[in-house]
Amino acid sequence: MSEAVEPSQGCRQQEHDRLLHRFVRTGLRKDDPPDLASLPPMRKPVYILLEDHDRAERLAQQLAFFGVNVQALPSADTFKASMAEYLPSAIVMDVDFTGPGAGLTLAAQAQQGLQNTIPLLFFSGHEPDTPTRLDAVRAGGQGFLTGTLEPSSLLEKLELMTSAIPQEPLRVLIVDDSRAQALHTERVLNSAGMLTRSLTEPIRAMAELADFQPDLIILDLYMPGCTGPELAKVIRHNDRYVSVPIIYLSAEDDLDKQLDAMSEAGDDFLTKPFRSRHLITTVRNRAARARHLKARMVRDSLTGLYNHTHILQLLEDCSFRARRAEQPLSFAMLDIDHFKKINDRHGHPMGDRVIKSLALFLKQRLRKTDFIGRYGGEEFAIVMPNTTLEAAHKVLDEIRRRFAEILYPAQPRDLQCTFSAGVVQMDEALDALTMASAADEALYRAKHAGRNCVVRVEP
Repeated sequence: MSEAVEPSQGCRQQEHDRLLHRFVRTGLRKDDPPDLASLPPMRKPVYILLEDHDRAERLAQQLAFFGVNVQALPSADTFKASMAEYLPSAIVMDVDFTGPGAGLTLAAQAQQGLQNTIPLLFFSGHEPDTPTRLDAVRAGGQGFLTGTLEPSSLLEKLELMTSAIPQEPLRVLIVDDSRAQALHTERVLNSAGMLTRSLTEPIRAMAELADFQPDLIILDLYMPGCTGPELAKVIRHNDRYVSVPIIYLSAEDDLDKQLDAMSEAGDDFLTKPFRSRHLITTVRNRAARARHLKARMVRDSLTGLYNHTHILQLLEDCSFRARRAEQPLSFAMLDIDHFKKINDRHGHPMGDRVIKSLALFLKQRLRKTDFIGRYGGEEFAIVMPNTTLEAAHKVLDEIRRRFAEILYPAQPRDLQCTFSAGVVQMDEALDALTMASAADEALYRAKHAGRNCVVRVEP
């Protein structure tokens, strides 16, 4: 961590604006073309309307660090004209914009006649009373911020409100010794938009589980060489699949035998022949609920990134796929420099703010196919599929340089923070576990090399 020298307010603002402009021109995702001017907008803009327009402009510039297109609008007429020309991804509205309580009315009017409402976040510089919050709800507000608008906190709120990432189709593994029955089950579930994979050889189930990673498993009750309950027990022996729902699908109509089967590591029982709607509803409900619970279990509560255990599981899965497809795979470990000093000098809330800021920064700057985890404390881990060591090092070093330019408001001086990183590429001698150890060792070397650098492990 380094602390900025205290220049005059005007010089600080000019320098800040210069760095922001340079960052926006160069801070592209790894897969983006180099000429930003030739790109279409990365996403719909966010309209921000604050009583203090200069504050709104500064906030828009700061959010540009994270690749967010924010437009600070100075008047109600400008807002109405902008809405008529281009609908935003979200609106941040001061409840007192253009006058006491006027922002509430303006936001409500803007939503009238729209087929789909726009995510709306209200703001007040002071703690509002209950009637004001009630009016905000009635105006369509999905959130309410008060006090100081801090960029990373605002971005976190906006991401939750505007997340339009389509859900991946539910994945169902079908294990049935009858090819005809398995294909019929697949067709029914495929018609409902689910991804399926069928097996007629139960002995191959564990390999398919590792590769396919299903949200739910359908097992035939009676199969030669291995019954459904026996296979269910084998699956449950692996901690990774303890929470994956298992549904038995069989012509067995004896209720006692059905109950016995469910007591053997199963969650439900459907009888053949089944009604398509019954199968689809049962599978969809159980699979969706399991996915939702898993998402909560594998995420870090502060950053929303994958937790320590899950990022290592993802590294193992990606290693398996990379070897089979003969593709490169890189893994990196990051650690915020002098983090203890941040907590000691500015308190743990500032430390949490820096951690969340880096998490958001990584999510914005890396590809959607990369996996980012909070390894522990101020340490992060990144799994980068189909990425060579050279490419991974280049991207991480660029992220390192850009992250060091972010200013964190603090007293008596604003803060600038850096991180160190170690990166390694999978090869014949490195499996998932040794990759993690090698990246950690490279991170250790980066720390001892003076910090604020990226060290790579050469093959």
